[in-house]
Amino acid sequence: MTGGSKVVVMDNGGGLLKAGFGGDKDPIAVVPNCMAKAPGANSKKWLVADQLQAEDVDVTGMTLKRPIDRGYLINTEVQREVWERVLRGLLQVDPTNSSLLLVEPMFNPPALQHATDELVFEEFGFNSLCVADAPSLVHLYEASHQPTLFRAQCSLVVDCGFSFTHASPVLQNFTLNYGVRRMDLGGKALTNYLKELISYRSLNVMDETLLIDDAKEKLCFVSLDVPRDLHLARSASFLICHA
Repeated sequence: MTGGSKVVVMDNGGGLLKAGFGGDKDPIAVVPNCMAKAPGANSKKWLVADQLQAEDVDVTGMTLKRPIDRGYLINTEVQREVWERVLRGLLQVDPTNSSLLLVEPMFNPPALQHATDELVFEEFGFNSLCVADAPSLVHLYEASHQPTLFRAQCSLVVDCGFSFTHASPVLQNFTLNYGVRRMDLGGKALTNYLKELISYRSLNVMDETLLIDDAKEKLCFVSLDVPRDLHLARSASFLICHA
């Protein structure tokens, strides 16, 4: 890198976009990777990325436009708006004086790779682009923190995204493509299940994707002891019902 040039790191997910700078411990921006508009004929303003997280914004019943479907870029116009908001508004970076490390899904078709290249170089003017897959980056990060994994040089990475899950074997920082298995099931399925569960028991939230997504991100977790957590959940439900 030369004189003030920066490396922008971007994980362009189907649900959330995470962006920051190379060398930083945490991302600067974790925002919805979409545009949304309030219901009603009088509402013409589309809100983008972090604008949907503002405290004074009512996200109920909003119409969504997502640039990513099943992990792949399908709408470059929406993606451009989201990247513009993140890069210039949140990161406050000049792409023409920066390089981009972009995380893409496995087996991205060449046509979509070409569309991404056009967005990176022609629309934003980045100096250079490095495209990486999530499994190899996760393996490299964990190996740098765990000496035993570094010596073994191999791992199995399960990447559960918004609309798909990949199980990928990684050897010496290279993902073995022939061993990758994909399942079209991800966090979106959990969001839809929560919408159905709440709508059946209480009020209709079938059109409140952003609201349920936000609740899921804040309240859900990966259990490290399933029997214990199920017991705690049943105990809490019993206390609530008999309060």
